[in-house]
Amino acid sequence: MYDLHPRLDAEVSPGTNILFSGPPLTGKRSLCLDILADGVENGEGAIVVTTKDSATRVLKDMDSRTPYEGKPVAVVDCVSKQHGADEVLEEDRVKYASSPVDMTGIGIQLSEFLQAFYQKRNIARNRVMLHSLSTLLMYSDLQTVFRFLHVFTGRIQSVDGLGLFCIDETAHDAQTLNTLKQLFDGVVETSESEELRVRLANA
Repeated sequence: MYDLHPRLDAEVSPGTNILFSGPPLTGKRSLCLDILADGVENGEGAIVVTTKDSATRVLKDMDSRTPYEGKPVAVVDCVSKQHGADEVLEEDRVKYASSPVDMTGIGIQLSEFLQAFYQKRNIARNRVMLHSLSTLLMYSDLQTVFRFLHVFTGRIQSVDGLGLFCIDETAHDAQTLNTLKQLFDGVVETSESEELRVRLANA
């Protein structure tokens, strides 16, 4: 089982994928990073797929939660190349996709990190965060994103990982949200009042 953050007061089975849905600036990203950091402190791997922030910012935010030097923490950066950034960070911790449209590349980079963690570090338990689905939906249609997420969540399930996915609910209509929710084992809804609504199928 994977223990989630104390704010959620729950644990879930390996292979679980959870959608974190709420308005902007209601703590979805921060809560997911907290959940990843808890896993790192317990010897688990953490992989962040970022479509909004650079790898530099993600790693800085992780380091503020738990020192990750020498630990299995990695980032798939889908932002920096698109914005023409020159910096390239250490290759064993950061891999780059050309843009949020490059869903095939994103999937390949995730699989390479999972394989490297298992083969080189003997890490069998991994927490994976994707922030944010809303960015993917800005660049691609719902059907394309749904197919990508079907494969992505299936990959996490196949390795008994824990998947955490963020979406800004106010940016999408109810039909889009309901379609995507079919892919997940549970939903955590954030709000401006800081209250959390947790619905987990296999907690």
